[in-house]
Amino acid sequence: MANVITLTRLLMIFPLVAMIYWASPDWLWLAPPLLLLIIALDGLDGYVARKRLETSVFGSIFDIAADRVIEYVLWTVLGHVGLVPMWVALVFIIRGTLVDSIRYSAIAGGATAFGMMRSRLGRFLVAGRLVRGLYGGLKAMTFAWLLSQAPLAHLLPGLWDAEGEAIVLVTGVLVYSTVTLCLLRGLPVLLEFALRHRAFQARESAQT
Repeated sequence: MANVITLTRLLMIFPLVAMIYWASPDWLWLAPPLLLLIIALDGLDGYVARKRLETSVFGSIFDIAADRVIEYVLWTVLGHVGLVPMWVALVFIIRGTLVDSIRYSAIAGGATAFGMMRSRLGRFLVAGRLVRGLYGGLKAMTFAWLLSQAPLAHLLPGLWDAEGEAIVLVTGVLVYSTVTLCLLRGLPVLLEFALRHRAFQARESAQT
């Protein structure tokens, strides 16, 4: 059941992208609720997996892969339509690819995606519920805000024109805060991996 939920939210990205590109302003207001439903299902599949004792290596990897596909598609599409700079999408894709490659190897070795962290800072930034919740909430808020701009501009054109500078400011704060936290959470994973690799090489050299 958990994997079915993961697959469902993965497939839901297609109608969301279709709305962004082709829906009229009258229908674009459906995009933010659909996005929030996709995000809510991300928490539901993990809960169901634990409740039904369906946790598995495949399920963990599938869940991470689905998260990244959804995230990469959204950032790329938002960059393509001009709502964020394209470099923002590239930052998330590069950071996510590097970090998830390390996580996949850890999961294959019997660890968990968050349990692999050893340092206190790494556990706080990467595995800690506080920062994970903050990051997830910030991404959800950023995506929802960006997807709300077209329908709100259509429904409230006068207000939108009058508050243009404030809207640009809010957009910048949300996007740059999300990028910053993304990089801060990815750095400990890369550093710990490099240190473990260096220690492994040192042991190999000592044995030979």
